[in-house]
Amino acid sequence: MIDFLNRNIFQPHPELLVFITVALGFLFGKLRYKAIALGAVTGCLVAGLLLGAQFKITIDATVKNLFFTLFLFALGYKVGPQFFRGLKKDGLPQVVNALIVCVTGLLVSWGFAVMLGYGPGLSAGLLGGALTQSAVIGVAQDAIGNLPGLSAGQTKTEENLVAIGYAVTYPLGTILCALLLAGILPRLYRRDLAAESARLAKELDAPGDNPDLAEGYYEVVLRAYTIRRPDLVGRTIDDFENQQKELGHRIYLTRVRRDGTVLPHDQGTVLREGDTVAVSALRGSLVDFDARTHIGPETDDVELLGYETESLHVVASNKEQLGKTVAELRREPFMVGVYIDKIYRSGAEFPYRLATKIERGDTVILTGPKRLVGPAGKAIGKPVPTSFATDMLWVGLGVFLGGCVGIPALTVSGVPISLSTSGGALIMGLVFGWIRGRYPTYGNVPPGAQWFMDTFGLCAFVAVVGINAGPSFTSGLSTAGWGLLLWGAVATLVPLLVGFLVGHHVQKIRFPILMGVLAGGQTTTAAIGAINEQSRSQIPTLGYTIPYAVGNVLLTIWGAVIVILNH
Repeated sequence: MIDFLNRNIFQPHPELLVFITVALGFLFGKLRYKAIALGAVTGCLVAGLLLGAQFKITIDATVKNLFFTLFLFALGYKVGPQFFRGLKKDGLPQVVNALIVCVTGLLVSWGFAVMLGYGPGLSAGLLGGALTQSAVIGVAQDAIGNLPGLSAGQTKTEENLVAIGYAVTYPLGTILCALLLAGILPRLYRRDLAAESARLAKELDAPGDNPDLAEGYYEVVLRAYTIRRPDLVGRTIDDFENQQKELGHRIYLTRVRRDGTVLPHDQGTVLREGDTVAVSALRGSLVDFDARTHIGPETDDVELLGYETESLHVVASNKEQLGKTVAELRREPFMVGVYIDKIYRSGAEFPYRLATKIERGDTVILTGPKRLVGPAGKAIGKPVPTSFATDMLWVGLGVFLGGCVGIPALTVSGVPISLSTSGGALIMGLVFGWIRGRYPTYGNVPPGAQWFMDTFGLCAFVAVVGINAGPSFTSGLSTAGWGLLLWGAVATLVPLLVGFLVGHHVQKIRFPILMGVLAGGQTTTAAIGAINEQSRSQIPTLGYTIPYAVGNVLLTIWGAVIVILNH
């Protein structure tokens, strides 16, 4: 059967081999132990190495370069707002710690490579796998292709060794990072991550609780009452709502039924006895108001209570609201009757608290009555209608300009040094993502498209790398030796320990946050999952996003740097 596939499908149609490799890679990637999974990227690399060794088919380099360039642009686009935000004063401690982790990782990997006599290929593979940064593979292979003095065969051998070194060191690197941050360090320092995260959550929530985040509690309620008391008769809706606002209550009359007919909403509607009104309010305000005394008996009116609600995505950009905490934002007049459902930062859901500050580029999801949500969204920033269409003008222009920026090279000691087209795509992705955060009407790239370019782009690239490297995997592994596994483990642990000692003893970063900072600096997604699981909280994620953005950029660049250092 395998021979049949080899002769009749994959030889004339190598693209089919790429897709079956990706499919198997995602299957392998689902293998997990607790919060630690092999991951789709490593799964695709392993599948590529296995199938490549069997079928011995070479995939054109243009294919892998296309996918890798898309991946790097999407990566930069996703982390761009967070990367530039981290350069501001309030994010600097986390940026500094991420720099320490990344620079230490480069120095340790380089030192081991020199000590063991590794060439540029194994050196880059060691760095990429130990520091769990898959993008190193592509950047390092590009850099190797530009090295002078190498024959075509030597270049191909070194490029394949990048993938082999990565495949050997990455799984253990991921496991060790997760174990160290989620288990070993907390135990050594006798810290209970769950207890400290819960305590920190209460501190961040400031005085008082955040009831609408509590399980099973609905802060905004909607009730119907029939007007029987004189308090409302003869008054307009606007007059009543303004009076309640002055009293500190958030109570609104959203709809009115009169003589069996629901009236069009009008703030100037004069209320009459016998009208049934839909009352939307904060639960506490409605209790204090005592609607039965001031309005009349409560009733159940399905049509009246079924008013249209809206969930609106808003990109924070209004200077007057940037920097305000969630608690401060909720006290603004335009937020009455509207509440924050979720906040996304750098493309990922951000576990906000009352003390969380709204930053430029954050996507805030507001929910509430349609007539109130729209004005609230405009006050915070730019409402972005949900759209599944990707602005391909924006993507194509960004990749093209990035490639043009990356082509020029300087020659140092006979070695051409440049960003390369892929590195240029990363830089331009950062810039375009930052522009999108400031001016959200430009360059819509919905989450699905980002996922495709980011996750699938990297997985398809790695699958091709694995297929091409498969035939030389066994000989390459024997060249590297199993000592690569040991030194890769040390290269994983040393940067984390250095970053921890500085963060804990010098920077005094709170323990749960520091664990997130270290996971982000080493861009290990499995580690933040394990930390959150151990903490029984999303609090550590507050330290993850900025270092993750910085780490992705620096560790990707290190792929070219270590090739040049070991040439």
